[in-house]
Amino acid sequence: MRMIDYFDRGARMAHDKPCMIAGDAMRTYAEVSARSHAIARALIADGFAAGAHAAVLSGNAMVAFEAILGILRADGVWVMANNRAAVGENAYLLDLLDVDTLFVHSEVADRIATFRAECPNIRRYIALDRPFPEADIFLEDMLEASAEPAPQRRSGHEDELAFLGNTGGTTGRPKGVMLSNRNWQALVSSLVASMPMKIPPVNLVAAPMTHAAGPLALASMALGGTVVVLPKFDPPAVVAAIEKHRVTYMFLPPTAIYMLLAEPSVRTADLSSLEYISYAGAPMSLDRLKEAIDVLGPVMNASFGQTEAPMCVTAMPPHEHLNADGELAHPGSCGRANLLSIVEIMDEEGNILPPGERGEIVVRGPLVMAGYYKNPEATAEVSTFGWHHTGDIGVRDEDGWFYVVDRKKDMIISGGFNIYPAEVEQAILAHPDVQDCAVIGVPDDKWGEAVVAVVEPRAGANIDTEALLAAARDALGPVKTPKAIEVVAALPRSNAGKVLRAELRRERWTAAGRAI
Repeated sequence: MRMIDYFDRGARMAHDKPCMIAGDAMRTYAEVSARSHAIARALIADGFAAGAHAAVLSGNAMVAFEAILGILRADGVWVMANNRAAVGENAYLLDLLDVDTLFVHSEVADRIATFRAECPNIRRYIALDRPFPEADIFLEDMLEASAEPAPQRRSGHEDELAFLGNTGGTTGRPKGVMLSNRNWQALVSSLVASMPMKIPPVNLVAAPMTHAAGPLALASMALGGTVVVLPKFDPPAVVAAIEKHRVTYMFLPPTAIYMLLAEPSVRTADLSSLEYISYAGAPMSLDRLKEAIDVLGPVMNASFGQTEAPMCVTAMPPHEHLNADGELAHPGSCGRANLLSIVEIMDEEGNILPPGERGEIVVRGPLVMAGYYKNPEATAEVSTFGWHHTGDIGVRDEDGWFYVVDRKKDMIISGGFNIYPAEVEQAILAHPDVQDCAVIGVPDDKWGEAVVAVVEPRAGANIDTEALLAAARDALGPVKTPKAIEVVAALPRSNAGKVLRAELRRERWTAAGRAI
């Protein structure tokens, strides 16, 4: 089955029911299905080949989801693109992943000039929400009224490439992650198995659709669910939307959950419709988790995954969060292996370790990616001993509960986003007053980890930290910009002169009484 076949399943079940709601706008499944066919026909007429790659660069918007469905309907490969990333990172990824057609929201229209210079393979730029001169054509001007369905041009075989995610490497250079029809089937099946819905879900998309919230919304459409789209995460708006639309399910990273708990209206609104709030992507404070259960109800659903094995390698559903005494039953656990994944703890020699011993979390099964795009060396490296290596150090107990306790690499997870120190360091080092720097993640109640740059100034220089942060924000975008800059006389170094990031981290994590 193709990804679009899952949408069609939902459309058959709920053709006259709401598919998407955004503000005062609502479209039924029949209407969204018709628009997906129209977009697919327009793409095909424009020369978009079967299996070609297309991306949507936009914040949360109903038309952005429709464009994704149109790409899939045209038997294209959907390339996930993050509109919040810096323009240079987007240009690198769009070129690396051979994007042929790019749908662009007017909010990021000014980036097209850079893409035209650095992404020669992009053949067409399509304006999503309104006409603007930087694009080649406005989407609505491409559409023709017709009842003719778009032709199916690929077989839908389970090994066909369905969508391309991306994940940074230890050097900060992203890699394309190939996810097939088989991977999508495993993801949808695992989600439904771990979070069975009592009624067709009403899925609130408040986190960025470029992250986990987007694929999860598409998965909910397979069940005939309604997707309520908010342009951004705003706690009062989230509470109001849950109450108004009787939302049953949403995904939020821990930092957003903390902000939601701080919103006064969350304690007075009627949130009884909620069945699941799925959280992942960063360590969650146990105190905040218990508070969330107390305030929001027994609806918290933990999971562990990564782009290469999306979202639900393990899961801990709501009913397994608390014991009979009302306390956290498995504090700090990310759950047990889902029904379609084999998960183990492995040492450096490829031996499976017994319960209680720390090692790398490895996984097998249909959820694991087909490989890194045009990068067989990296694919082989992450697949040694016949297992996918997550890069996370964990431990399993006797009952199969997994706990993430450390990371092999220097990656920082802040607010649910993967951030790689080397890329941030390069931006900081570009400042003329900086001699050297080390970027680390430090414990933070809001973000899970806050990005901090520890900076050694050039001799005689005085670091203006606010100016340095502003320069970093211009280069990196808001997600990767450090939350703070610390200035030190000299960074700790090894005998070989290498900056010891681990020493800087250890001081701050130990002081916070945490291992991760």
